Amino acid sequence: MIGTGFQERTYRNEVAPPEGLTSFRVVVQQTDLWIAAERDLVAEACESVKLHRGILESYIARHPEFATSLVPMEAGVDADGVVLSMLDAGIKADTGPMAAVAGVIAESVVKDLTRYSNSVIVENGGDLYLIGDGIRIVGIWAGSSPLSGGVGIKVDPADGIAVCTSSGTVGPSLSFGNADAAIVTSPSGALADAAATALGNIVKTSDDIEPSLDKFLAIEGISGAVVVIGNAIGAAGEIELASIDS
Repeated sequence: MIGTGFQERTYRNEVAPPEGLTSFRVVVQQTDLWIAAERDLVAEACESVKLHRGILESYIARHPEFATSLVPMEAGVDADGVVLSMLDAGIKADTGPMAAVAGVIAESVVKDLTRYSNSVIVENGGDLYLIGDGIRIVGIWAGSSPLSGGVGIKVDPADGIAVCTSSGTVGPSLSFGNADAAIVTSPSGALADAAATALGNIVKTSDDIEPSLDKFLAIEGISGAVVVIGNAIGAAGEIELASIDS
């Protein structure tokens, strides 16, 4: 079982790496990753993070508005790598590009590490990217909701999948909604992250769950979505919920 959601990252204390994998932490400036792979890949992961952060930081230095915009932006002629993914995700999800940053870094690091390990999981502040064999259960951490920690999502990471979470009640991330957890799955880490932010922004009460899920399932590239608010939960798309024994 793998945790998702933000609780000062103490949730990592509840998580053991899946059988056959070893876990380790990588911190580069503000990027703080929990990684599971077939062997310790700290050096390789650090190199990957520095590469992708460098592309992002260079673009922000040339285009400072990229770091602060809450609305979609068009790509500059000098945009590439993770920046292009973030811009595209922002347009599809109707968010600023930085709403995609945790997801795109998680995906980029996973794909770089697959040169050394067939199975890799990267968790970046509640946003996960997974690749490898075998069904995984991603636990949902939803703050004070009674459902928190008791339910998870079954995912097949064979071709790579992102499971990203936003919350209006947990953690420091900017959200304009009241969802305890708004979760989106997608093959794209950037899109899952940006869409989770946007989904969380529009859920104010449990009455918003069904129409919000329908809206986001219509976005090309999103495979599934889950919303938790209080004791209510809704799921749509390619989502299989699973009970987690305490």
